[in-house]
Amino acid sequence: MTVAEEADKFGLHRVGARPSLGSYLKQTWERRDFIYELAKARVQKQNQQNRLGMLWVVLKPTLNAIMYGVIFGVLQGDKKGPDFPVFVVIGVFLFEFFTSSMNGGAKSITGNSALVQSLSFPRLSLPVAQVTQNLLTLMPMVLVMFVYALILGTTPKWSWFGILPLIAIFSVFNMGIALICARITVHIRDFTQILPLVSRMLFYSSGVLFDVDRLLGHWPWLVTVFDFHPLYQTLHLARAMIMNDSPYNATSWIIVSVWAVAVLVIGLVYFWKAEERYGRAN
Repeated sequence: MTVAEEADKFGLHRVGARPSLGSYLKQTWERRDFIYELAKARVQKQNQQNRLGMLWVVLKPTLNAIMYGVIFGVLQGDKKGPDFPVFVVIGVFLFEFFTSSMNGGAKSITGNSALVQSLSFPRLSLPVAQVTQNLLTLMPMVLVMFVYALILGTTPKWSWFGILPLIAIFSVFNMGIALICARITVHIRDFTQILPLVSRMLFYSSGVLFDVDRLLGHWPWLVTVFDFHPLYQTLHLARAMIMNDSPYNATSWIIVSVWAVAVLVIGLVYFWKAEERYGRAN
């Protein structure tokens, strides 16, 4: 009998060995209190480091919405559509949640190397904590987004409550993206240098600042591509629920849900496969 077989006979396992996926998820769930407290502590620390504190949470996307709204509103002219200020606010505020999850997720392992190398716990906890942190930050942003919508003339309606399940689905999608980026960064540290370019490209190509039907109506095949764009469809749903007389496509729920589940499953398996590598010093 080999040493490995003898160890397995007595329930001994190699330090840092990757557990089964089911066991891995169970271990992560058992640390849900740690994940939440870590996320909350980081939000508090981030606010304490800024003189304006929590105000920056909504001030940053607000300034971005004003800047991009003015520039792209002028560039698009008559094609920008009605209620363009509300259109831009919704796009910028929700896209901020995506980019912070993607960029923060990419650094969730490499940015916590001391913790990863000194303690034994499922590394999945770190990207999950990052997305949880971003979700906690998003909550006041959503409230301010509704306030802006009211100030800009949008009529409140019951469909506004639909933003809650949409954010839940969007969080699942962002979690998958964060997991994928977290592992890639472990293998390729320079990936974090590319991410700002990826974020910028997605920002300008996800309908954050323009209405696809109005701007790309002369290219029907390109409009069809956007029918399956997860970020665009998420923003489309949010705008349909919040804005006045905004077109609504019920199939968008199916599209964003399928994308969210698929990306999460792929990201989870991809991240879990490299669990043994995360604690090693490079």
